[in-house]
Amino acid sequence: MGKEGIRKILLTKKSIWNGEMKMGVLSNRICREDLKPGDHIYSWRYAYIYAHHGIYIGEGKVIHFTQSQGGREIGTGTVLDRVIFSSSSSEASNCAACGDQSGRCGVISSCLDCFLADGELYLFQYAVSPALFLAKPRGGTCTIAASDPTSEVLHRASFLLHNGFGVYHLFKNNCEDFAIYCKTGLLVITRISVGRSGQATSFLAAASAIVSSPLRYLTTSFSGLAAVGYGMYCFSRLVSDIGVRRDVEKVAVEMLISASAGCQET
Repeated sequence: MGKEGIRKILLTKKSIWNGEMKMGVLSNRICREDLKPGDHIYSWRYAYIYAHHGIYIGEGKVIHFTQSQGGREIGTGTVLDRVIFSSSSSEASNCAACGDQSGRCGVISSCLDCFLADGELYLFQYAVSPALFLAKPRGGTCTIAASDPTSEVLHRASFLLHNGFGVYHLFKNNCEDFAIYCKTGLLVITRISVGRSGQATSFLAAASAIVSSPLRYLTTSFSGLAAVGYGMYCFSRLVSDIGVRRDVEKVAVEMLISASAGCQET
């Protein structure tokens, strides 16, 4: 291959990268008119501290997993609950489309407005390149894993709406875990690992980068230390992504419910 051929390949890769950067790195925001059934959507909560995730099923409805009041993902199981609760409005219980959801939790169906809770609408991306994945400094917005066909995604979401998704856990079974399972059918098969949530793995990756930095780097410049820490953070995020992990397997939604029922009986 000559120099001209190599140059064309590099230009093509650069064009693709620039397109991905414009579409995904800066923002995943999407207009309501562009939503399609089976889309994994999310909305940031309380000054971008965390995001709430769900599956759009069409006709302005979203199926999502929550342990909150009114399906707004208020409960996190941590001390943040008091802060988040104080920032949430109570309008969800007065929604004409959803009725009173103030006492509901688990897998529920809400209108898009109640799901967003006055937040902006974002689209979770699947089958992104490793470069784009690493270009995003924060997890919970994309994955290297590919999505299953829309019919399978909607079947899982509908089935879990009527059968539940187990016990909510901030790090192992949260709203993002639910949405990713609906899209991919993938479950973590080891009990000691964090779940599929990119938000959770990002938090743990940041903590790991801080506490595990070798002491010898403390003698270098601040910029060098920061570069090393960020590199460890990015590596931890990458190896924890559902698309590259080895401790996951595809589980049919019917088998998932049967296994949960068996555990509860024992």
